[in-house]
Amino acid sequence: MIDHVTAEMTAYTEEIFGPVLVVVRVEDLDEGIKLINSNPYGNGTAIFTSSGANARKFQRSVTVGMVGINVPLPVPVAYHSFGGWKASLFGDKHIYGPEGVSFYTRGKVITSRWPEPTHASGASYNFPSN
Repeated sequence: MIDHVTAEMTAYTEEIFGPVLVVVRVEDLDEGIKLINSNPYGNGTAIFTSSGANARKFQRSVTVGMVGINVPLPVPVAYHSFGGWKASLFGDKHIYGPEGVSFYTRGKVITSRWPEPTHASGASYNFPSN
């Protein structure tokens, strides 16, 4: 894990694979989205938040192939593409996925996790049954 990485560091400018986590800290959501979208690579990124509105804005705004929401490594199952956009993709096809559809589209995989807060009030919800 490399923390407090800046956009000028080699750990940020080179696409690193393997057991490496690069942590770039930003002041706010908009700065983070701008930083991600200005990077020439688009493999994967993640956000940790308790705000559904921020999570939706993030997943819709970033230009990467894999997005994690409250999940540290957004690696999808085999029937989704594993790989990114921009300079992260080699060739014109992903390794997995329905290639006939991907020829005309560009997939974005969202992996999301919303654990209950530890300070939950114990509220329960009743849903109507059919």
